[in-house]
Amino acid sequence: MKKIFVIFLAIFFCVPVCFAKSKTNFDGMGYVGKLPDLSRQYTPSEPKSVRPVIEQVEDFHSSEQLKPVPRNNPAFVNIILKKDKTSQYINDINEFIPMLEKIYDSIENKENVQLFNAKVYYFNKNADYLRSKYIEKPEGEYISFKKLMELSTHAKSIAILRAEAQRYNPYLAYTGAGYIYDPNNIDQQLEYLRVELERAILLLKDAN
Repeated sequence: MKKIFVIFLAIFFCVPVCFAKSKTNFDGMGYVGKLPDLSRQYTPSEPKSVRPVIEQVEDFHSSEQLKPVPRNNPAFVNIILKKDKTSQYINDINEFIPMLEKIYDSIENKENVQLFNAKVYYFNKNADYLRSKYIEKPEGEYISFKKLMELSTHAKSIAILRAEAQRYNPYLAYTGAGYIYDPNNIDQQLEYLRVELERAILLLKDAN
């Protein structure tokens, strides 16, 4: 009985030692089992070639394929064609050129007071509008703008002088204060104005 107990005790201590010797250390090695062969069940799909869809036009330059230009459409004319690239200021001062030329011709042709003053009056009214439109804007510092303002004042003063001379001429002597109404003095003032008109016309034309 004692002998059998010893044998069991020896087996009890021997089994853990044998198990410890047969255990393999797989720490840090990941999965060590057998993977299935996926190549037998998976067939890779081949990439499909993609071609762009292009509609062929045989006669591109034919009149049937090209649409007419919408020249009657204001949006096309003003935005696409951009036919008028000049500034509004240039357009405004260009309107003064024929006005100044008419006053210039009036002096050259020695027109009467009424015709001369009518042309100067029209010029002055337009100059007043130009002044109110641009006096507070950068265009108010342009040489062309200042020249038109000066010329308007000069032409207006001579128009008043001629009108007064015609009215008071029968009652004034051309001495003392009446000298300003002397026909020779008026002719001289008109000549000064004619020169200024010529310079202004050239200046406005160069501004384009």
